[in-house]
Amino acid sequence: MAALNRNELDQLERRELHLTVLAVVFVLVLASGLALFMYPLVFVRPDEANKWMLRVAFFGFCVLTLLFVAYLLDHQRTVRKLKQHLLSELERNVELRHQAGVDLLQSMPDLNNFWDRLTMEYRRAMTMQKTISLLLVKAKISVSSSKPDGQTAAWSDAAKAISRKLRPTDSIYRLAPDLFGVVLPETDTLNAKRVALRLQEELQAVRANHGTAFDITVHNCPEHVKSAHELEDIVKSLLPDRQGLSDTVLTP
Repeated sequence: MAALNRNELDQLERRELHLTVLAVVFVLVLASGLALFMYPLVFVRPDEANKWMLRVAFFGFCVLTLLFVAYLLDHQRTVRKLKQHLLSELERNVELRHQAGVDLLQSMPDLNNFWDRLTMEYRRAMTMQKTISLLLVKAKISVSSSKPDGQTAAWSDAAKAISRKLRPTDSIYRLAPDLFGVVLPETDTLNAKRVALRLQEELQAVRANHGTAFDITVHNCPEHVKSAHELEDIVKSLLPDRQGLSDTVLTP
């Protein structure tokens, strides 16, 4: 859903105000001119037979003119209130979406859970002579999404998009602010690349909405790596130095 532009709303409000002022001036000029033409016939040289009827019509016309001007001004005030209410609701929705994204990212398994799961899946693959694949989804931050709120929305939307394309046995982890890891048990390289292609297609919407592109790399054991330490080094090469050095080391 496209976000409303505050500048466009301000411009629309100014146009509405200009039209209202123009309409009020136009009505007052016409009413004043008509009242000036009516005044001699009503008060200076009145027809005695219709004197009170003309005066009632004159004052009624003046009252209707004032009521119409009051309506125009009240209409402008109502439009301004609607605009302010719309902006407040928009800001509230943005805050709720941002908080929902923050909650989603905080609830995702982190790097420690990733090491544990990867160790378990690697040992299981070696014991059962199966394959295991790892997808690393690295985000490329653009200028438009460099703000913290924009990054949070991009990461949460990306996590949702990735989760929709995973199997029940697969798992996703947030390894770093701009890095996701997806563990694919019993998946060879060909199927892992197919999963990566589906994820890339799903992430196109995130790129269109937030201007954030994603690089997905496929790592398979034992085709690409022969040991758990090699798989660990690939992951740590994409992590911040302090984060990669302080975490648990995989044991084959």
